[in-house]
Amino acid sequence: MIPTGQDSLGTRSTLNVGGKAYAYYDLNKAGSALGDVSRLPFSMKVLLENLLRFEDGVTVTRDDLQAMVDWQKEKRISREIQYRPARVLMQDFTGVPAVVDLAAMRDAMKQLGGDPQKINPLVPVHLVIDHSVMVDEFGTPKAADANVGYEYARNRERYEFLKWGSQAFDNFKVVPPGTGICHQVNLEYICQTVWTSADQSGDEVAYPDTLVGTDSHTTMVNGLGVLGWGVGGIEAEAAMLGQPVSMLIPEVVGFRVTGSLKEGITATDLVLTVTQMLRAKGVVGRFVEFYGPGLDAMTLADRATIANMAPEYGATCGFFPIDNRTLDYLRLSGRDDDRIALVEAYARAQGMWRDADAPEPLFTDTLELDLGSVVPSLAGPKRPQDRVILSEVDDQFNAELAETYKKANDPRVAVEGEAHDLGNGDVVIAAITSCTNTSNPSVLIAAGLVARKARALGLTRKPWVKTSLAPGSQVVSDYLAAAGLQEDLDSIGFNTVGYGCTTCIGNSGPLPEPISAAINANDLVAVSVLSGNRNFEGRVSPDCRANYLASPPLVVAYALAGTVRSDITAEPLGTAQNGNPVYLKDIWPTNDEIRALIDAHVHSDLFRKRYADVYRGDERWQGISVTGGDTYAWPAASTYIANPPYFEGMSMTAKGIEDITDARTLAVFGDSITTDHISPAGSIKAESPAGKWLMERQVPKSEFNSYGARRGNHDVMMRGTFANIRIRNKMLTGVEGGYTRNLLTGEQEAIYDAAMAYKEAGVPLVILAGKEYGTGSSRDWAAKGTVLLGVRAVIAESFERIHRSNLVGMGVLPLQFADGDSAASLGLDGSESFTIRNVAGIQPRQDVEVEVTEADGHTRTIVARCRIDTYNELEYFHAGGILPYVLRKLAA
Repeated sequence: MIPTGQDSLGTRSTLNVGGKAYAYYDLNKAGSALGDVSRLPFSMKVLLENLLRFEDGVTVTRDDLQAMVDWQKEKRISREIQYRPARVLMQDFTGVPAVVDLAAMRDAMKQLGGDPQKINPLVPVHLVIDHSVMVDEFGTPKAADANVGYEYARNRERYEFLKWGSQAFDNFKVVPPGTGICHQVNLEYICQTVWTSADQSGDEVAYPDTLVGTDSHTTMVNGLGVLGWGVGGIEAEAAMLGQPVSMLIPEVVGFRVTGSLKEGITATDLVLTVTQMLRAKGVVGRFVEFYGPGLDAMTLADRATIANMAPEYGATCGFFPIDNRTLDYLRLSGRDDDRIALVEAYARAQGMWRDADAPEPLFTDTLELDLGSVVPSLAGPKRPQDRVILSEVDDQFNAELAETYKKANDPRVAVEGEAHDLGNGDVVIAAITSCTNTSNPSVLIAAGLVARKARALGLTRKPWVKTSLAPGSQVVSDYLAAAGLQEDLDSIGFNTVGYGCTTCIGNSGPLPEPISAAINANDLVAVSVLSGNRNFEGRVSPDCRANYLASPPLVVAYALAGTVRSDITAEPLGTAQNGNPVYLKDIWPTNDEIRALIDAHVHSDLFRKRYADVYRGDERWQGISVTGGDTYAWPAASTYIANPPYFEGMSMTAKGIEDITDARTLAVFGDSITTDHISPAGSIKAESPAGKWLMERQVPKSEFNSYGARRGNHDVMMRGTFANIRIRNKMLTGVEGGYTRNLLTGEQEAIYDAAMAYKEAGVPLVILAGKEYGTGSSRDWAAKGTVLLGVRAVIAESFERIHRSNLVGMGVLPLQFADGDSAASLGLDGSESFTIRNVAGIQPRQDVEVEVTEADGHTRTIVARCRIDTYNELEYFHAGGILPYVLRKLAA
């Protein structure tokens, strides 16, 4: 049930579709009262409707509505609004800690004398288990079943906990393991484009389908005309519990698309081009909206591919308006005819329908791409925005080898026990993986056709390449099998390894031991090529120092070539059975070949069948028993699930915020420190603080699982904060990994150990960083781990949107160096101490004086900008974070 606003403008109207009446909040009536809204960007119209529906004179006022309309004058306006998404999407890596927090809040509510049932989602929440399956087995028909077996064995405690949550909480549904990746399940099944629910008067109200998700790639649904973006788990929990998402009215960058893709160009080539262009443009904190005649030629799957990678180009979202392509996809994916009719009628009535003849929307800024200019590309070896033209990959890698890794063309080394050798630039992982590319039939069918043609010529993967296929949903397997392409993929090693994120999030599993040993013994720069969306350092595999993003058919091609040190467009991939060389052009499919198989084998019956009983799961899921009631019985010995310390000693009154006095520097970081650097999701090393903690509790190394799987246990995650194997702290020279200099002793220590020493001594901490601090995933543990280590403030040149919000949500002060300033330009090396006074009086986005005391006692003052951006965020900060704020409010 949704609340009924006061509707001071009288915009509530009735829409009749298929003999049924729906109430809705009419933007045309709002335009009559406030000013013309016809040229607002479509994404802004969604925000305006949201404010109309929730206008109450307090959290949403008529002035807010007027500001949305007045935005058109300057195409930017500095005003805070309170936005309420229709629902929340989660996956298990971020979902487990979110449910842990909710369970802990129920315990805390009891301690405060309140009703634990008040801790209940007020909007629909869907959690899809997709992040836990790992690629242990590969290249065999039994791989998928074996990997799922390992998954359940490793994660049973977590799954028991999530199943308890699905029964203990209202409005909370869990999609079991093995179904697919959350964003594809969202796109194919959960999304409705126009959502409906009853309001307090009993009327059925129609409104845009909107959401926030605890995964940064929640933006994928913007391809379907659904406004959504990633937030941290703590912000999502607040949204579940009825708190609005506080945000500034965004700037909207229009991305005009013309023309059409040339023969042989893939959606991946397109999205890598778009990502590079938008990163160069600078769209952090902005909406991006796609428009122009080129949308007519762009499939919904291609739109979803582009929308998916909004975090990689830095935008809050990459929005596509509703049009006939939207309806075509809703039909293809088996949505009800009544829903499809409502989507069209509602969009047309609200001016949310893209009409090619209508005037183009107004935008803050624009850029343009002719689709005909897109060329085959990869991105790498460290960042998604670093696009490289396919024919130049070998030259780029060789330059990177010499400059970054200080290596020449080292001789190849023999692999013990194997009949081959390895060298720098050899591809040891080739993975068709991720939500970005396993949702698009055009690139998956293309991959299958490359495999078919290679198989017919007698080619197979090189023996040192670990190959895998992790479809985004079971529907993908159905159409690949129906087209006979899965057999071709299997023949060259791309057997299905499971349904989930796998290699893209670091669940690539171990390389064969002889391969791993040869890489590490000889310090080789081994390569992964994956159809993922992220290639940050240390993410994909500890054995791969260079990682390239590529389309699924190119992933297959690189598995055949086995190296990035040769030009794949000009040099042979291998030798055919007849002795002739085989080139990429010999096995690359035509657009007509791809389209013919899509038309023949991708149809709505597949979707209806697969999603008919989506929450039931297989016999493994059904066999999980659940105990407990409204509150969770925390297992004392669990190393997966533990009651977090956020609410210990909490009272109904927040204690005052203390000044930050004589804080020491925990670490000094450079640019593009990602949330993977801050809170890795991948493997746990035995010698790390987290590994030692697990072994002290008799957990063998073989059962360490991953940091991502252990996000329900704060003891593991604290120890894993800043523990990425490739992170570099500038307080040390020539050292990689989670280490720092303990300024109390002068010794080099693990960051966790040093932080605990500072905490015992009562010394607060700060982090210094460069540009784009916190880029990447929405993981809230990057902020949770930071605060649990005792960090009071992060001072950076710039912040990525989600991580900045997460820091505020955990009570950490984000400060931004003044324009042109940096730690280096200010001569800060980490030896200083920092004092920030009147922290309790700080206002959003004000300049803050930071007193710096040098090691020799000399004192100076620098100025930084407070990046608490809104007054709502300021309330959270004063309460010690979002969760204490919400808990006190519900308990009052």
